[in-house]
Amino acid sequence: MRIAVVGSGGQLGAAVVHECAGAHEVLPFTHATLDITSDAAVADAMDRARPDAIVNCAAYNDVDGAEDHPTVALAVNAFAVRALAQAAERTGAVLVHYSTDFVFDGKSATPYSEEDRPNPRSVYAASKLLGEWFALDVPRAYVLRVESLFGRAPGGPPMKGSVASIANGLLAGTSPKVFEDRVVSPTYIIDGAMATRRLLESRAAPGVYHCVSTGSCTWLEFARELATQLGVEPKVTPVRMADVPLRAERPRFCALSNAKLRAAGIEMPTWQDALARFARLVPLPTRRT
Repeated sequence: MRIAVVGSGGQLGAAVVHECAGAHEVLPFTHATLDITSDAAVADAMDRARPDAIVNCAAYNDVDGAEDHPTVALAVNAFAVRALAQAAERTGAVLVHYSTDFVFDGKSATPYSEEDRPNPRSVYAASKLLGEWFALDVPRAYVLRVESLFGRAPGGPPMKGSVASIANGLLAGTSPKVFEDRVVSPTYIIDGAMATRRLLESRAAPGVYHCVSTGSCTWLEFARELATQLGVEPKVTPVRMADVPLRAERPRFCALSNAKLRAAGIEMPTWQDALARFARLVPLPTRRT
């Protein structure tokens, strides 16, 4: 299978490239080699590549920045997806596109399923939901909602995001601030990439799938488990969402159910298992002695 990975230089893109390269021909496209906001550039690149599958890992993820730069968020998270979808439909390729838990408003008390109605509460969330709709125009498209991505693929870029900040803070003993009232179902990028490959190799029904670790936790629970796995003191500072000024609204409860993915034959490990594997890869020189 010829798999074009768009956004291959990012955290998730590098994991998908690494996961698929052993069994398939992978065609990586970084930000430097493909401007996905140019419809003409996307059409030309995909027409030349003639992939069997297009995996879109590119995204504008600055949640607060999107409030001030909505056109940029829409260009990357929505209209670029439309261009990729048009290319996929024209060439007969499968399309995989990643979305987010932010499409929900966080007012649920039970994990969201794919059947629950989205209700985005920020520019970023709205741009991602619009991207979902464009992606699903392709006859065989998989929209994978991921959440709180963490991890690093071999040869991939340095870790970034909430989990990287928490890990660095724990190792440095600086007591990182973590939400005690925000519930998440994080996605370990290694597991997310595995699920992507298996979906591409399967005949699973197209549509939306929640691609997250099994289970859910508060950020406080997550940080304490990470400290245990790293072998350091669980020194953190609990904070509440209401006490932290944020430019864009975040969903307070954003646990996702991955039962649909499991029914398709793809079992996602628990978040605790994912954290244990992640912790073993944290560079030893940065650990406290």
